[in-house]
Amino acid sequence: MMKLFVGIDVSSKKLEVSMLTSDISAKPLFQGTFENDLNGATEVKKLILKLNLSQQFEKIVIGMEATSIYSFHPAYFFENDDDLAQFNTQAVIINPRDTKKYKDIFEIQKNDSIDAYYIADFLRLERYSTSLVRQEKYVALQRLTRSRFELVKSLSRSKQHFLEDLYYKLNKLVVNDDLNTSVFGATMLDLLTEDFTTDDISVMPIEELADYLNSKGKGRFANPSALAKTIQKAIRGSYRLDKTIQTSIDVVLSVYLNEIRLFQKQIKLLEKSIDDLLKTFDEAQILQSIPGIGPVYSAGILAEIGQIKRFENQSQLAKYAGLAWKKYQSGSFNGDNTPMIHSGDTYLRYYLIEAANSVRRYDPVFARYYHQKANEAKLSPHKRAVSLTARKLVRVIDVLLRNHQIYQKEKVV
Repeated sequence: MMKLFVGIDVSSKKLEVSMLTSDISAKPLFQGTFENDLNGATEVKKLILKLNLSQQFEKIVIGMEATSIYSFHPAYFFENDDDLAQFNTQAVIINPRDTKKYKDIFEIQKNDSIDAYYIADFLRLERYSTSLVRQEKYVALQRLTRSRFELVKSLSRSKQHFLEDLYYKLNKLVVNDDLNTSVFGATMLDLLTEDFTTDDISVMPIEELADYLNSKGKGRFANPSALAKTIQKAIRGSYRLDKTIQTSIDVVLSVYLNEIRLFQKQIKLLEKSIDDLLKTFDEAQILQSIPGIGPVYSAGILAEIGQIKRFENQSQLAKYAGLAWKKYQSGSFNGDNTPMIHSGDTYLRYYLIEAANSVRRYDPVFARYYHQKANEAKLSPHKRAVSLTARKLVRVIDVLLRNHQIYQKEKVV
């Protein structure tokens, strides 16, 4: 029996469609353009069903490249359509790098209709791997975890800008190694930007400043007197600014401080929604059985992996996350300059690396592995060690999710 391969080149407004059968000698059954909306996708579906009615295909594969947000709706439509589900239909998302390499073999110039044809032709090779996640709850979770990822990046940028401008105002404080607390703590931010001027702090009696820190910090500072002395010494040693510059810096610091607090508030809101939705996932308990992995990391990982059966093995999952090396496999990695691949799911890689960095602090097996790899690396020891630890974590996660089992280090590590 014949198979039908539907290649779709997706843009923000259009769907360029090409339909081929598994008979490589046959001409395309159809090539045409539709609107990238519900009506257009429905017309494509009707055409597929009409062709299937006359030819009774053994399998129908509908594929498109991952094109940011543009491919989401059509892919989700075809994957979850009830009419198409009555037949052996599969909707797949293809890595654009794969189709580009395939098309480059034929030295064809870019053209949307030609792109659709070569997507369909690539599908005929049946070397595509992961399909779209079917369940809506994974999509819902992914929107939350990816939004959190973006807000965390924005928060990090705002903090960096805040530090840069704070350096103009209090350079000695920003680079002070004896300051054993973050300037982004609520007490420090209030002290430096709202409650007092730098001149006030520089002449304030140490006892009064220590009392402020102890009261405002609700007793969380181990030695408020020592901290007060460190802060005052740093302020007195910092360069003084002209009043005009000082005023400008204070305005900028106020703007970034408002940004920081807003991002922190929005991140908490997202994390609350993530936590609520995560309770509907059985796999969450599995991942959270790994020491150091909590709701946020488990949600980020599950949202990107989806159903583990999408991947044939742990190696394919690692490559999907971009935790693979161009020359050496991670198990035999021995070159400081061996680069990781420059592809993969950015969000999954982020959550895996963050999770690995946490797990190695709580699990002795992962801790030993991390320190071993850090000691072996001459360049960027932490970065390389945590990346390799994340690769090890992928193997563990794959086993746990595939076998529906709770983490037991002596069995799966």
